[in-house]
Order: sequence, then C-alpha cells, then structure tokens
Amino acid sequence: MARYANVIVDISMEKLDKTFQYRIPEEIRERVTEGMQVRVPFGNGTRTLTGYVVELTDICEFEPSRIKELSEIVEKGMPLEGQLIALAKWMRRTYGGTMNQALKTVLPVRKKVQEKTRKRLIRKISTDEAKKYLELFERKHQTARLRLLAALMDTPELDYRLVSEQLHLSAPTVKKLEEMGILEIETVMVFRNPVRPSELVPHPFDLTDSQQWIVNDVMRRTDIKDMRPSLLHGVTGSGKTAVYLELIAEVLKQGKEAIVLIPEIALTFQTALRFYKRFGDLVSIINSRLSAGERYDQFERARRGEVQVMIGPRSALFTPFQNLGIIVIDEEHESSYKSETVPRYHARETAIQRAGMTGAFVFMGSATPSVESYEKACGGVYCLYKLERRIYGQALPTVEIVDLRRELKQGNRSILSVRLRELMKERLDRGQQMMLFLNRRGYAGFVSCRACGHVLKCPHCDVSLSLHMGGRMVCHYCGYEEQAGRECPSCGSHYIGAFRAGTQQVVEIVGKEFPEARILRMDMDTTKNKDGHEKILEAFSEGRADILVGTQMIVKGHDFPGVTLVGVLAADLSLYTGDYRASERTFQLLTQAAGRAGRGKEEGTAVVQTYSPDHYSIEAAAAQNYGMFFEKEQSYRRLMEYPPAAHLLAVYLSYKDKNGLEIGACRLKECLLQQVDDREIGVIGPADAYVAKLNDIYRKVVYLKHKDVEKLLRVKGEIELLFQQDACLQRLNIQFDLDPMNGF
Repeated sequence: MARYANVIVDISMEKLDKTFQYRIPEEIRERVTEGMQVRVPFGNGTRTLTGYVVELTDICEFEPSRIKELSEIVEKGMPLEGQLIALAKWMRRTYGGTMNQALKTVLPVRKKVQEKTRKRLIRKISTDEAKKYLELFERKHQTARLRLLAALMDTPELDYRLVSEQLHLSAPTVKKLEEMGILEIETVMVFRNPVRPSELVPHPFDLTDSQQWIVNDVMRRTDIKDMRPSLLHGVTGSGKTAVYLELIAEVLKQGKEAIVLIPEIALTFQTALRFYKRFGDLVSIINSRLSAGERYDQFERARRGEVQVMIGPRSALFTPFQNLGIIVIDEEHESSYKSETVPRYHARETAIQRAGMTGAFVFMGSATPSVESYEKACGGVYCLYKLERRIYGQALPTVEIVDLRRELKQGNRSILSVRLRELMKERLDRGQQMMLFLNRRGYAGFVSCRACGHVLKCPHCDVSLSLHMGGRMVCHYCGYEEQAGRECPSCGSHYIGAFRAGTQQVVEIVGKEFPEARILRMDMDTTKNKDGHEKILEAFSEGRADILVGTQMIVKGHDFPGVTLVGVLAADLSLYTGDYRASERTFQLLTQAAGRAGRGKEEGTAVVQTYSPDHYSIEAAAAQNYGMFFEKEQSYRRLMEYPPAAHLLAVYLSYKDKNGLEIGACRLKECLLQQVDDREIGVIGPADAYVAKLNDIYRKVVYLKHKDVEKLLRVKGEIELLFQQDACLQRLNIQFDLDPMNGF
C-alpha cells in the first residue's frame, strides 16, 4: 500500500504557504516521520527544495500518476526540528493562522542573518623550513610575502584582520602562501554574546527548609514520572528565584538544559544577573532588543550545546535545545505571555505542550497566580506549592487605601493625595527611595465619576464601556453603545469623564512638589533604545535617584532593597478597562506594586489611590490575601461564563471597506447560529474591535463561548473551511484568539 507525506516547503517563501503531497519511496518508508526534514522535487524541472513533513497519510489527495516521489531524508534535520514541527502543528490547530506562520514562530528563518565569522592564519611549516623561505623571499625581493612569514615566525597564529589592517597585506599574498603550503586559513564562527564577562561571578546559594523541601519534592515526582506542571504560589520576596536556580542546577547535573521565561524585557537585566552568578557562561539571554545577529548567535550556541540555560520572554520558549529538562515560567500570570501576533499562542500552554513532547517538566511561579492556573492547581491538574513568608523574615508592606472621592471633596485635585505627599516628604528626608506607579499602558479610556466613583458599564456584559471620539461609549464584547452624558447618572455630579494623565505629567508634578528630588522615568518612551531598561534600573539600583516613576514595567519582579514606599496613583485605570479580566489584573498589579516596598531592612508602605476603595480586588490586594480574591473572582467568572469557567474563542475580522466588513461579519454570525445551536455554543457580537480602524483597515470581532475547548476548536476548523468556500467571506482577513488576554 502506498504511503504519502504532506510536506511544507521552505518556510522563508511566503507564497508557498501550503502543503504539497509526495509519495514515499519503499526503501525509506519506515524511516520517514512527522517533523522530518526532507528534499523534494519542485516544479517542472529538476529543481529540488528542502521541506518538512507535517503529516503522513495513506490517502492520496490527487491523481496518483501526478504524485512525485520524495527525494531523500535530510539526516541532520531530523531530531530537534521534528519536535518543533510537531509543536508548530499543535499551535496551528489550537491558535489558528497558517502552518507557515506557526513554523516561522518555532523555527525562526535564519538565512536572512549573515553569520559572523573570524579568519586566522596558522603556520604549517617548521621553523627551519620557514627560515629557508625567508631567504628565498628576500632574495627575490618579495617583500609582502617576507613580512607575512616573518610575522608568522614570531606568532604562529595570526588574526586575518590584523594581517590586512595593520600589516597592510593583500588577500593574494595570503592566498599564495596558502597555495605554497606555508600557512592555512581557518574560519571559525564568532558568536555575539550580550553578556559582559565581568558579570560572570560564581555565587553560592543556601535554601531555607521550605525552599529545599519544594526542590526535593519536585525532583522526587520527576523520578516517579509524575510530570504534572508545578505552580509555586509565593508572596513577594519569598525567594521563588532561588527555587528556580536550585531546580535548574539539579537538571544540569543530569546533562539536560533549561529555559527560563520572564514576562517583560525589563526583567532581563536583574533576572539574568542572578542566573549568571550561579551558572556563569552556561547562561545566555534572548529578547527582542538584541540585534538579529545576536539572537541568531544565541540560538546557534544553544543548538551546539555551548549554553545550557536560556533566559528570555515568550520567544525563548523555542530555543533549540537538544535535551531539554525544565521550563521555568516566572510571573506566570503575566498577559505578555500571550502573543499578540498570529499565531496568538499562550506561552504557558505551549510550554506544557513542548515539555510533554520532550520529557521535560514545567515549573511556574507567581505571587499572584492567574485564575486559570490556580484553579488547575486546586483541582490537581497542576501540583501546588506555597511560600507564605518572605525569605529573610521581613514583614509584608503595610498597604493604605486613599479614597480619591474624599480628596476631591476636600479640594485636592492633584494626582498626589495628601497622605502620599506626606509619606514622600518623609522618605526624602530619610534618604530612602520610592516608586510611583501609573498604570496607563494600552487601555482605552473609561468614563467614571470623580465625585462618587460610579463607572459606566455595559448592561449585558458587566464590563466598563470604552470612550471613543464623538462621545460614544462602546462595549467591545457585544457591540452595545450609548452616548456619554455630562452628568453622573448615579449622583448627578459634573465631575465625570476619562482619566488622561501620563508618566511625563507625573514627573513634572512631582518635580514641582519636590524640587530637590532626583527623579527617573521608566516607560515605553524612555526605554525604546537598546539597553534603555538596563541603564535606568542600574541607576536606580545604585541610588542615583530618589524616585522612580513608571508604568507596569517598574513593578514586576524588581528587587530594590532601598525602596520603602510605593505609590499607586490611579488603581482604577486597570480596574475599568472594558475587559472581564480587569479585576484580576488590578489585584495582580497592586499586589506586585506593593511587593516592591520593604524588601530591605526598613519596613515598607504602599499607598493605593482609587475612586473604588470598596472593590473586592482592591480590598484583597490591600490585605495581601490571594485566597479572598480568588474566591470572589471565581464566583464572577462562573456567573458570566468567562474563562476558566468556560472557554472563549475570539474571531477577529478585518477588511478595507466598512460596509463589506459589516456584511461579512453578519454573514459569519448567521452561518454560526445555523451550525452551533445543538452544541450550546454562545455566539456574541459582532462588535467593533478595541481599535475599530487601523491603517485604513476596519476591524470587528465575534466571540464564541463554551466549556469544552475541543468543541470550540472543531468550530474553528469549520469557520476556516467556510472562509474558503463562501464568496462573501473570502475577501475578509480572519484571525483567531483562544481565551484572549489583550484587545484587538
């Protein structure tokens, strides 16, 4: 019986974004597996291309006489690429997009990056032979050859660039001596390492009894093949990183490798240093701020076995390690682990999938675990560990809630409350540091009343309405909209509107209030250049500033012992974002922000300024009580059937013509309602996207909701077929997002 391979050809060529079927020759039939790299004939001539086997089948999709035979297996491309191809296939099915897009995510196209090499000249002949050639060159007045050989007499190995730039010798001269057998030219790869050698200092670590017990239990479970993912719920400052380090050390002893995922590029500097101090030059980093050449080099170093620990954000998950043993996910709750480009994969779920394919295990940690992960941990799907005290016994910070409604009534319209100003002056007088956090990144404006705290919400979805141009307030789940009024519908106050302040304005206000203070600002604008994060964090860590003002990136994972005060200027900016996860994100941000204070010898204080002091997420964050928050948030999710109570599949639609998009979106919903009634799948929308028009392209979204993720994935497949067959839908661009975490 004939056997066939569906092959995707050359992922660097966008136009070949589909599979091609080939018959497998009898002599290699037993050796061909999914994920294998192969050579296949292509086109009408004798041309062959490299491709990857994405599926094996007994079904011939074309006329058998038209099917060509697969040429050969590319032996060097089999083991590791096979795993990653299988991972790409899973990502394609789960998160949508094309197979080519999935492959480019897990197998970055490297041929566009020029390899950096270094040449050196090595003398091949003995000293006595060299002296004879020196006499010959001098006699024939061949001065260039004479100078080169004389240099090789002094130094048997010379850098090629030194020869050309300082000895001013040409390539033909070098070539001639090579042809005469006097020297040989050796070319070696040069890997650009983003690590400064001065930072590679071994450092011993001692664990507490609680930390050591966790390490021992995780390794015991791996010995008995209990490979369930582990979740470490540890309060801020409890020493989660020390546990990661010890687990990695155990894995390295077994000759295996480790990937450490971190949520923000801003964390790379501090996090990486801790790992360098433990593992030295076995560690490397990868992130989007590295040059293309540096990223390529780090992946090649990993592939060659020259590094064993790779640290970085989401993309580090696809490091080509041959013998992966552990994937650590720090701050596992972070939304940045969800890709915002196709395929919109979640690094946590993808890491678990890769670990299952390679025999590795996943270890996650957070002071504020995601609701999804904590529910799985409580249900035994993950194994739950806890660290409930700070590592050196410091008390958790005192959290004070300031009611901004009361501040307004007392005549204070400043962004700084009276209490926060008092504490800031006190810290400056003592020479202590502080951080001011403004959570303004990436959120559409919501409308609230500064007098009573009332927020205008969608009557159908229990999320805040987003303010748009022309005074329209829109729900981005179901499409409901209404016009913004000039008075609060709850108390009649005229103090109703959207919050507009940014970090730059905060710096100006603080600078006028405390002219003697040294202030640093950290946000997307001040860190857009390479090493921008590192320079700001270094300056603050070394005490060259008193106040650090910034967005989310300043409150996640950083350890500054000198910080004794954290001010959260407007907690409501994350609390009312038109997103069902708003309460969870607010609790996480406030808890993480408060956790930056009091990590040294001095006690810490956090001040949370809000118009909603009675909201459960703010009360739970002030109490540092995750259990209290989780219980109430789960009740809300179950009531509204939001993840993890049910799964949500977002179908993103875009098109250049507004009317055409409207017609297509309604057509899609009509088809869905005809197909999914018997499966009890909820269909919500279509509604305008968060950004309804981008670069002259209009955008809409339809949501599907069901408890069984497999049913949603089957519907996703049916939608993909529908878009291939329906003329009204074919012209639209479509993307999928399973359990979305960010706006579209």
